[in-house]
Amino acid sequence: NAKVPWTDLRYLFGEIMYGGHITDDWDRKLCKTYLEEFMKPEQIDGDLLFAPGFPTPPNSDYVAYHKYIDDNLPPESPTLYGLHPNAEIGFLTITSEKLFRTVLEMQPRDSSSGAGASTSREEKVKTILDEILERLPEQFNMVELFARAEEKTPYVLVALQECERMNGLTQEIRRSLKELDLGLKGELTITADMENLQNALFFDKVP
Repeated sequence: NAKVPWTDLRYLFGEIMYGGHITDDWDRKLCKTYLEEFMKPEQIDGDLLFAPGFPTPPNSDYVAYHKYIDDNLPPESPTLYGLHPNAEIGFLTITSEKLFRTVLEMQPRDSSSGAGASTSREEKVKTILDEILERLPEQFNMVELFARAEEKTPYVLVALQECERMNGLTQEIRRSLKELDLGLKGELTITADMENLQNALFFDKVP
């Protein structure tokens, strides 16, 4: 029989041989979609592209298929997955940031970083801590602001609400920094939250 039973082959591969091991419904749908996309007559006719610029190989043996893939498969790029070329920029940026962050976090956490170290870890954190406390603005006087707001328009109400939220944020920043300052001086026991804040300041991260 010269006719290829594509439907039977898709069922054999997607439901029995490989698909029988799939337990997630969405993974099963993905497998069936791939089979419907690639397991069709165009594969034999040579009109099917596995990827942009990568047509189906001619009839050959196992070794020749491997050689065909090594010689003709395009380099990996976002377009092979149907993505915009700029998608690779974001991926490489995130990967680079993670790489350098990991290298930075692998540095010794001792009091001194080596013979040529000018400042210790605690001294650097203390410097950053004091700088933030010095630049931290004072809280808004909400009583005075409410008294000055004669007309409670929607814009005024939103501004007042944001002032209240900013007060809560600056209060927590000041409290946690002063708590860490006492911990660095040895007047308080370093807790897990204080250690996380210390690491964030040392690695220049948002706590």
